[in-house]
Amino acid sequence: MSRLCRTCLIAITAACLSLGYAVQVAYGEGIVDLYPQTREFFPDATRFGSLVGNPPAAPVYQGDKLLGYAYLTKDVLQIPAYSGKPINNLVGIDMQGRITGVRIIAHEEPILVIGVTPKHLRQFVDQYRGKSVSDRIAIGGSMRRGDVVIDSITGASITAMVENATVMKSAQRIAESRGIGKGGMPVSIQAAAPKSTPVATPPIETTMAPDEEPIWVSVWRQRLFQIIVLCTGLALLTALLIFQDLLARHPKLLRIVRNSYLLFTVVFIGWYGLAQLSVFNVLTFIHAVLHDFRWDTFLINPLIFILWGFVAVTLLLWGRGVFCGWLCPFGALQEFIQQFAQRLRIPQLEFPEMVHERLWAIKYILLLGLFGISLQSLGTAARYIEVEPFKTAITLHFQREWWYVLYAGSLLLIAAFNRKFYCKYLCALGAGLAIAGRFQIFDWLRRHRECGRPCQICANECPSRAIRHNGEINEAECHYCLDCQVTYWHVYRCPPMVTRLKRREPDATVLSKRFAGLDEHSIVVAPPKTPSGPPQ
Repeated sequence: MSRLCRTCLIAITAACLSLGYAVQVAYGEGIVDLYPQTREFFPDATRFGSLVGNPPAAPVYQGDKLLGYAYLTKDVLQIPAYSGKPINNLVGIDMQGRITGVRIIAHEEPILVIGVTPKHLRQFVDQYRGKSVSDRIAIGGSMRRGDVVIDSITGASITAMVENATVMKSAQRIAESRGIGKGGMPVSIQAAAPKSTPVATPPIETTMAPDEEPIWVSVWRQRLFQIIVLCTGLALLTALLIFQDLLARHPKLLRIVRNSYLLFTVVFIGWYGLAQLSVFNVLTFIHAVLHDFRWDTFLINPLIFILWGFVAVTLLLWGRGVFCGWLCPFGALQEFIQQFAQRLRIPQLEFPEMVHERLWAIKYILLLGLFGISLQSLGTAARYIEVEPFKTAITLHFQREWWYVLYAGSLLLIAAFNRKFYCKYLCALGAGLAIAGRFQIFDWLRRHRECGRPCQICANECPSRAIRHNGEINEAECHYCLDCQVTYWHVYRCPPMVTRLKRREPDATVLSKRFAGLDEHSIVVAPPKTPSGPPQ
């Protein structure tokens, strides 16, 4: 064996021994030294053991009397939460099988990092105190007889359901392994020995047993009504997109249909279903692909999963604009604010073309920055994702600290003067969808040969300013509002259509008035049947 090989072998052996020693120290040390919160669970305890046994749990004593056990949920059961990572809890149970306390030790949930105060989080986990490990705990409401109901976390119902499954299923496993509930005598003599020094046992990573129902299945069952309504809404939107040409020929109908759908997006998808997509979902997906991809991570939230599936399909068929123009609750909220501003005749402030095109780059810079931070830690990235106002305005219904409300409110106020300002210049999610939209297969938006040469009507009226002066539509910035398609089919506003109509419309006075918009309430898609007089 060469000197280099011997050196490498010695280094590897030393590293393994050091790692083993570190594990032994960590799991040989009393749990109260590692987690002082354990004293709150057992106020009468005089002695705390170390984490031993399978699954690992630390015995707690009053003198020589065994009071119960404390353990970490990550050593017993790991259920991926909304972030794709499990929530680690410190849990205590007594010898009667009652939970004596729960404290969250570590997590990477974005809604819990910033959005839920420590006070509210503690109030949620304190509801488990006194509950039996055999209880069926229901979050927010009962669907079965005999359920014990506890309040959810505002704006974090999915996270609360995962936390509930983690705490209760792990407590049941600890109780079964120690014989709690079967005469009150522990099965593990090693774990119960009051005076002997336990042999350190490293934590054992376990997942849900094969016969246990995955948490995502119960979530889908409980949200069946929301799933049906969402799928119905998406099916309707698909039909609207397929028959968009027919809809664009009837501007009044399109306006009613579009506003109705945007209202559905804000109220049902956003405020009720809490299904506002976020760039955090994109970062979570990338991390899952690069590390440990599991469908459970994405199935945990049915509305988010269905929406992302639909967005993935529409990205290929129609591009980014379907989500940004129809399915984004915050974007729809800006649309309504802008329409209200127009009714009040609030002046619209637009940037010069050169400045406008430079500002597009900001959202791509934000996306790259968030992606770089997420490579280090998703938990850290969750803090910086507050650049998105979605959590404040949609998920938490503006029930947050004043500075978050001020930020989200300011962006909505700007939308009254500059249509969808945030979407055009600051939305990192929109930037990510624009990149994915480069793989768009079809081009459904119709254009005349004369568009941009010389006609500039669509370019000047495009609300997202996604039409270039040469008439081309920038698919990466298009929000698919279909305004340009209304103009395309409008025989009195689109110059190419007017030219065709001139061949059949002898009354130039009527034609000129129509084209000028003086009779805009009588919109006729087809040419009039009679050669003279205004159409009826």
